[in-house]
Amino acid sequence: MDEGWRLLAKEDALKLRARMIRAIRRFFLERDFLETETPCRIPAPAPEAHIEAVASGEWFLHTSPELCMKRLLAAGYPKIFQICRCFRGGERGDRHLPEFTLLEWYRRGADYLVLMNDCEALIGAVAGELGLTAGIPRRDGPLVLLPPWERLTVREAFARHAPLTLSQALGSDRFEEMMACCIEPNLGVERPVFLYEYPAELGALARIKEGDPEVAERFELYIGGMEIANAFSELTDAREQRRRFEAAGRDRLKRGVAVYPMPEPFLEALPQMPPCAGIALGVDRLTMLLAGKDRIDDVVAFTPESL
Repeated sequence: MDEGWRLLAKEDALKLRARMIRAIRRFFLERDFLETETPCRIPAPAPEAHIEAVASGEWFLHTSPELCMKRLLAAGYPKIFQICRCFRGGERGDRHLPEFTLLEWYRRGADYLVLMNDCEALIGAVAGELGLTAGIPRRDGPLVLLPPWERLTVREAFARHAPLTLSQALGSDRFEEMMACCIEPNLGVERPVFLYEYPAELGALARIKEGDPEVAERFELYIGGMEIANAFSELTDAREQRRRFEAAGRDRLKRGVAVYPMPEPFLEALPQMPPCAGIALGVDRLTMLLAGKDRIDDVVAFTPESL
């Protein structure tokens, strides 16, 4: 197919994407969130075990605007959001691109349960703007978006969908396998679902739940069997955060992949950060759902292979 025709074939999806992003921006501005812009090129990404940053000279392209946005929270900004390009090495597939678009928002004085309400309101508002209030049309019936959405703990999801218990999966290092093969395809099939209360060791930058040290205040939003968003009640303990980053660095060293420098300015700001919550939502994946597409390639103008 001629390149011009290939691009033109995406016109409807790209128009829907543009309307969706306008609706997202309006949603947050109407609720007094400040739209922020932070640098894409940074000296140190969050050293997470399984996310690969792309080098840019001696620095890195950010995998998320998270660290800089949290420094804004620590400085006193109460509600902020950002729509930006992010970069992760080795990510390519029907649902992945090495360069992609994230929406992130953060709230002072909130926890992950508040962000669940934000998600229901945001996606409902965007769907309404696109004429999809009744749900997303599919061959086997609409995917209903009206709240309330299901809330399912990780432990409950393993009991319902996996051949192993959560403890067995963690003990045999098969958590990710069970999630990808057994659990995720069954999540959010008829209506969105919040998968929450992740094991503490998978909390990354999340706060541990008060009264339950085995659980992190983290959720992922699934719609149509696809992860759309990842949210935390944010960890504000700088010592604990450094310990987790160091553990991730040791894991990366053991696996023979790049070990990143510590993001010292972020760690220095962390003691000033109040109780808060933050979330990252995949704009490309949300576009896929609302446009009824199965491949991320169909909702972006250019893929890496076309450049």
